[in-house]
Amino acid sequence: MACCFCAFLFSSGLFIAKKEWWWLFAFIAVILSQILIITSWQDAKFGTIPNIIILLVVIISFAIWQFQIQVEKETKEILIENSSVKQIITEEMTKDLPLPVKKWLKNSGVVGREIIQTVYLEQKGLMRLKPEQKEWIKSEAKQYFTTQKPSFIWSVKTSMKGLPVVGRDLFKDGQGKMKIKLLGLLPVVDVYENSKTNQSTLQRYMGEIIWFPTAALSPYIKWEPIDEKSVKATMTYNETVGTGVYYFNENGEPIKFVAKRYKDVNDEKPTEWMAEILEYRIFDGIKIPSKIEASWILKEDKFTWYKFEICDVRYNIQ
Repeated sequence: MACCFCAFLFSSGLFIAKKEWWWLFAFIAVILSQILIITSWQDAKFGTIPNIIILLVVIISFAIWQFQIQVEKETKEILIENSSVKQIITEEMTKDLPLPVKKWLKNSGVVGREIIQTVYLEQKGLMRLKPEQKEWIKSEAKQYFTTQKPSFIWSVKTSMKGLPVVGRDLFKDGQGKMKIKLLGLLPVVDVYENSKTNQSTLQRYMGEIIWFPTAALSPYIKWEPIDEKSVKATMTYNETVGTGVYYFNENGEPIKFVAKRYKDVNDEKPTEWMAEILEYRIFDGIKIPSKIEASWILKEDKFTWYKFEICDVRYNIQ
């Protein structure tokens, strides 16, 4: 009995400390507890009910932990493929870019710095799934990018009707993959090997280079000036092609990115998608957008589905 109590106590401490593997000791505690209950069944049988409840929580926590382990594995795979060749950005390297892009790189503070090859960032945000949904759901996300071989992996923790939800978006080798699981167990979304998803995910990558401006020099991205404050970008990578338009203010700061993206794999036509920039912050000497709202432009109205803030950014991580 003492061992059982200690196991429950230890797992509770790990849970309070937010250790993701707390479930292991909770599982041991449940097994020990149930063995004791079985040996004294007539007097202790009702103790099975809380054990079942704890076991369900343990199963969900284990599933979420397993999902995160898979994300960590995929993260290592994209980071290990990135070269560590160092290069300093010069004004000469930006001379052929359209004026708004050239101003953006200069005013962001990347000229004279080492080219960005890997990025880690954290987001906190609010999201909703449907236009008629009034309540916003809190979310926390982590994301890694590489630039030499363009890729990203974005993992999110949120909820659906009070139940935990984990998700992962992956862009690698020009291919997009999306996975969302309720309780870490039940598949809500699992999309891969789909040309619409590939293009939409590539366009997302294009829109998110605002957090690592040196990617504007990528050989995979071609720029076409529209006017003094807007440019069209076309990215081609491993046979996947996407376009989008960047809008800038007079200071050379990006204020909006717009692209025609597929909202769903079953859509016949893409939908206009927009990322609007609300605030900027300086991370490691580089000025980047820090507060953003993402919206779909539907026939009825603009559907803003995600509002988020960048909390932390680290460049050229190993």
